[in-house]
This record gives sequence, structure tokens and C-alpha cells, in this order.
Amino acid sequence: MKKLLLVLTVCMCAWSASAQNWAVGGRIGSGFMADVQYVFSNDNYIEGRFGAYWANAGGTVTADFTALYNWNICRMNWTPSAGTWFFDAGAGINVGGKGHYAYVGAAGCAKLGIDFSGAPVRLSFDWSPAFGPGIAYWDGGSASEFNEHALCNFGITCSYRF
Repeated sequence: MKKLLLVLTVCMCAWSASAQNWAVGGRIGSGFMADVQYVFSNDNYIEGRFGAYWANAGGTVTADFTALYNWNICRMNWTPSAGTWFFDAGAGINVGGKGHYAYVGAAGCAKLGIDFSGAPVRLSFDWSPAFGPGIAYWDGGSASEFNEHALCNFGITCSYRF
């Protein structure tokens, strides 16, 4: 037990020392997802989302994972006392499914949001459509078609940057 606590302590210390470029948060909209971002020095970042997604055929809930590389397109100084507005765009992959159903596709992302002044909090509205098939499978058969429900992936993301 002492070895486990020591390993956890060392891992937490290493994580906190390297946490300077990380952001964590949540996203709600077409699903509820945990959001993790690694920010590069030029404000471009890698984003990973994992959680429940409910914009599917029949309103079923599926597990969903999205990995994106986002570019900071522009910054706008509309409200200098509140913060700096930004527009980001990105591309990546989206996979998910449940039981006898799965989907995979190329994903895009467009975000409009604000970096608040004096706080490491970022709030954004985003659209993350995915283009690919939805595949139903069962004993001895399968069927697939374009997953049009993946085009309506909207959400509000709130993240905290370390």
C-alpha cells in the first residue's frame, strides 16, 4: 500500500510540474463530455473529448471519443474589460458506438469563444461535425449508411487552463 501511495504521489508531482500547457474542462450540448487540451506556444492545441453522445438515430446514448488538432485563426478585442474573443478551427477523428452499433468519421471543429481577463477560464460555443458511416451489426449481418446525425454535434465548452 505504501508503494502505491508513493507511486501516486510521484505521478501527481510530475503531472503538476508539467501541467503548464494543459487545460481541462467539460462540454455539454449534443452530449456530455470531458475535455482535455494540450496548448502549444502559438495557441494551437490538441483536444480530446470523451463522454456520452445522444444525437443519434432513435435518441440512443452512445460512448463517444473525438480527437482534434485546433488552430487559432484569429483573436478579437471586442470587450477588452471582459476578455479576448477567439475563433478556432480544427480537424480530427470521431469514433463511438454501443451494443451493435458503431460510427467513425473525419471530424471538423469551429469554435467561437472568450478567454476571460484575469482568470484562466475559457468559454466557447462549437460545432464539431463528423463525416462517416454509422454501422449496425448483428449475428451474420451488418448494414451501414452515412451518419447524418453526426453533422449536428453542437456544444458549449468550458475549460480551465493551468
